[in-house]
Amino acid sequence: MTEREATPDDKRALLSDPKAMRALAHSARLGMLNRLQAEGPATATEIAEVAGVTPSAASYHLRMLAKYGFVEDAPARGDGRERVWRATDRGWSVTTEPDDPPELRAAKDLLITTVYDEAQADLKRAMAMADRQAPEWRDATSWQRTLLMIAPEEMKELRSHIEDLIRPYRAQGREEAPDDARLAWSQFTLYLRPDRPAPGLPTEDHDAE
Repeated sequence: MTEREATPDDKRALLSDPKAMRALAHSARLGMLNRLQAEGPATATEIAEVAGVTPSAASYHLRMLAKYGFVEDAPARGDGRERVWRATDRGWSVTTEPDDPPELRAAKDLLITTVYDEAQADLKRAMAMADRQAPEWRDATSWQRTLLMIAPEEMKELRSHIEDLIRPYRAQGREEAPDDARLAWSQFTLYLRPDRPAPGLPTEDHDAE
């Protein structure tokens, strides 16, 4: 997810409907959408385990995602008895604005928080298993946090360069990849360092006799 306006080349839709944002701000639905985007069409039964829900609950969540245009029906398989779903051919973005009405801002904040909570949970799981990965994947993996001294236009330029570098490797829509390619997450954030409030005096003196 990104908090910026969509650009024509990556087909991202700028979300503005609070109901759509609340529908998406659900860990199971985000998991299902990620699964469909990364691995292609699936039935509710196939996707239920990924989301940690029952097949009937997965069907409900998929219908909610379809209601707001995040997923759609895919061509039927075999005898067509099971409904097959696929992600729609679009990404999405959320941009917070100073003049957002309270209801809209609350929906945006909820979705952004949910996405980043899920991303942090994924990051912790990846870090926990990093030492069990094959050597070539350990060497390729990177966890970085860098303090920058940067101007607004420089930050925009840096963001654009990073997006250009990532674009050819996006799982959704990539038609050809090396035989040893696997799904991986890329996360990057650019933001002003927030001021930290002074902690104040301690509430307890643990060194006192």
